[in-house]
Amino acid sequence: MTNFIHGLTTMGFAVSGLFFLRFWSQTKDVLFVFFAVAFWLFAINYGIDALLNSPSADAPLYLLRLLGFGLIIAGILSKNSRKGRA
Repeated sequence: MTNFIHGLTTMGFAVSGLFFLRFWSQTKDVLFVFFAVAFWLFAINYGIDALLNSPSADAPLYLLRLLGFGLIIAGILSKNSRKGRA
């Protein structure tokens, strides 16, 4: 059952990344690219976690989450810094 939930979460993150990519193609706002890549990293994270299904392999996977959240923060900071210069 846990693998099923991880699969659903993986699919949700991947689809969310596709939505952000579509929003980027409509607006050409770089913030949406940061969000799309971050959500795909989250999808990869949960997909690998479902495949390995080992508590000892969780520690390296947190680096993918950290990178994803770092991308979101970098995108927000980038958006705010560009807005202040305009």
